[in-house]
Amino acid sequence: MKKFNLITASLLALGLTACSSEQSVNTAVEQVSAPGAPGVEPFWAYSGKTGIGTSYEQYQDGHYSDAAATGKVSKVWFSIAKGMITETMFGLIHQAQIKDMQFVVVGKDFTVTESDDLDVSIDYLYKDDAGRPLSLAYKVVSKDKQGRFTLEKHIFTDPNGQTLFVRSVFNTDLEGVKAYVNVNPYIDNNGLDDFAKVTDKGLVAWQDDNFLSLQAAQPFKQASVGFTGVSDGLKELKASQSLSTTYQNTGDKSGNVSLLAELGEVSKNTTFDLALSFGNTEAASLKEGQASLNQGYQKVLAAYNGEGAAIGWQDYLASLEPLSTLTNSTADNGKLLYTSAMVLKAQEDKTHAGALIASLSNPWGETVSAKTGSTGYKAVWVRDFYQVAMAFMAMGDTRTAKTAFEYLEKVQVTDNTPGNGGDTGWFLQKTHVDGELEWVGVQLDQTAMPIMLAWKLHQAGVLSDQELTDWYGKMLKPAADFLVDGGLAKILWNDTQITPPATQQERWEEQNGFSPSTTAAVVAGLVTAADIAKKAGDTKNAERYLATAKTYNSEIESTMFTTQGNLKSENSDGEYFIRIGQDKDPNSTTTLNANNGREGFDKKQILDGGFLELVRYGVRDALAPSIVKTLPEYDDETLVDNLQVRYTFNFADGSGSYPGYRRYGNDGYGEDEVTGNNYAEGGNNTPGQRGRVWPFFTGERGHYEIAAANATNSLDAMKQQAIKDTYVKGMEAFANEGMMLPEQVWDGVGNNKAGYQLGEGTNSATPLAWTHAEYIKLLRSVSDKHVWDHYPVVEKALK
Repeated sequence: MKKFNLITASLLALGLTACSSEQSVNTAVEQVSAPGAPGVEPFWAYSGKTGIGTSYEQYQDGHYSDAAATGKVSKVWFSIAKGMITETMFGLIHQAQIKDMQFVVVGKDFTVTESDDLDVSIDYLYKDDAGRPLSLAYKVVSKDKQGRFTLEKHIFTDPNGQTLFVRSVFNTDLEGVKAYVNVNPYIDNNGLDDFAKVTDKGLVAWQDDNFLSLQAAQPFKQASVGFTGVSDGLKELKASQSLSTTYQNTGDKSGNVSLLAELGEVSKNTTFDLALSFGNTEAASLKEGQASLNQGYQKVLAAYNGEGAAIGWQDYLASLEPLSTLTNSTADNGKLLYTSAMVLKAQEDKTHAGALIASLSNPWGETVSAKTGSTGYKAVWVRDFYQVAMAFMAMGDTRTAKTAFEYLEKVQVTDNTPGNGGDTGWFLQKTHVDGELEWVGVQLDQTAMPIMLAWKLHQAGVLSDQELTDWYGKMLKPAADFLVDGGLAKILWNDTQITPPATQQERWEEQNGFSPSTTAAVVAGLVTAADIAKKAGDTKNAERYLATAKTYNSEIESTMFTTQGNLKSENSDGEYFIRIGQDKDPNSTTTLNANNGREGFDKKQILDGGFLELVRYGVRDALAPSIVKTLPEYDDETLVDNLQVRYTFNFADGSGSYPGYRRYGNDGYGEDEVTGNNYAEGGNNTPGQRGRVWPFFTGERGHYEIAAANATNSLDAMKQQAIKDTYVKGMEAFANEGMMLPEQVWDGVGNNKAGYQLGEGTNSATPLAWTHAEYIKLLRSVSDKHVWDHYPVVEKALK
């Protein structure tokens, strides 16, 4: 008896409670604390998501608030990959709380988990008559390849609480089949330092003041916690189709913990409703889950969708006035358009309104250690941010675009930026949504784009004259001054003197020097800054900004257009824009920096599509000789694979082909073409790494085709249809089954260890906000018959 009291006392000290043997309905032996701390090494989940979701919330005065019309703000986001529920976030959008949640089906002689090889399909639960999704609620069907069972999951969040709601429906003709659910918590965005326990209300995991609970509408038949890969119960289920030992807590040692619960026996249409809930106390987490379960499946889903009096996703879509017109420019009757609109809105933080992240994923996650916290792509890059804000404008969501613009003040370098010992005005490379520093390289396009966005917002009447003047004084003028004067970047590791228009990093964050794409943004940024300064009454600086823009513009060809190119191709005349150069002589033989495992090449051998940004923003006419001369090299598919940029893909319906483009020749940001391994697998770069095709370049090229057709007055109905049938339909073809658009797709070169289909998204990052944004902007450009991102003021000023 003394021994039991000691155990009980120690558990109480840990805040743990063990279920008594009378509470158990199973003959398994209940042990108090699970052995095997800390469990196996934690990694993130597969990054190629086929679905993401969160509730739609409305602003109140430019902020998310429980007092808004949508009520209590739900701060839960989820993702789906390979049929499984993967990283689910609570709090800030990057704060993952689980790695995955999977179901386990156990028969008399088999045990199958969702991570095993199942036939998986995904669809949307709520669609209109044309098949367009009306909310980010998913139906995932997983079929056992031996025909023993099917599992259908319905996945969405409770818009009035902090809960992921999951309905699971099992079907089997076999007798004696049981279903289990397994959750691998990664509390507070890392896979270690967690504790777990069984309570009479459900399973609980926690780290410090972050809590997660797993509850069901009906009591679990059996429950256990343990350390992943050691005492999590999965090995025993695999070996014997039963749990002979269960654990009530993980003791006083933290680690990579696991939750396992038996749902019960299954047969025809056996349904279980589960709530995965979050809070800052155990009681709060359990209360959230119970509230969702008490409401029930239909009410929670209807509120999420926006049915009846509830305000949900379909209301958001209905508020986007241009959507019906843009649908006419699609090749799939608007399915990807509706999805893209919701995906972009879903990738905004709800604590820091307007904080738009790059992707709700961690690239190549399953080989990236989760021992410590990682934002992955769940962070703010001002360049990606600009693309998304412009897409919000294109689809009619001016409120989010304005709120996003106002957020940018948080990520501009000022005297108050922690650790800043240098000059101010530039925008940080990458930050958490709360503004916490992460990467601090200077990318001059990211300093120009907030100015460009402000100009667009004012032109559209979203920013008033007074608001524009106010923002000029506190954010835009410091940015423009930095584009003119440069300065010392001295923060964290960075201690570099910046002399524009040379940038410390171009848009791929890997090289310094003179870049066509960066210079396009800098020139456009300064011209729009001059226009804004003039409106604000700052004539002196208006003249200075414009004069500097003209100087930078006059040097573009002399510093970045080679006339002595050395590409080995019959299609090249040796005259084209280079990707970037560290010196001002485009004909010199200087070598680019090595990066991503690839050795540096002669700069004249490396092409990219950055020169097209000169046309997009109005810095160069579409038919400018330097632009036209570069197109043959950019489109050359006879170049050696390492230097080739363009690849042709065929539509599955046999209707033709469409182009895809890599970022640049000699790109190493992708899977290894020799081994087939993930990028930087094991923590080290390898020489065989290869960046693949990025779908948003298909959109960029489509935008150029619109500009070129306008330049020759040939954008008639036939040309519009051709652009739609090639570039719009091409981007739609790159979307996966869940209509998520990826960062990269498989280009057919090298070891295909992962078994990708040609044009299928790789494990880099999906959905990529930039890709969805480019798709929406392309639709708007086709619809308007002119480029959405174009700046007439730039074109006029530089003539």
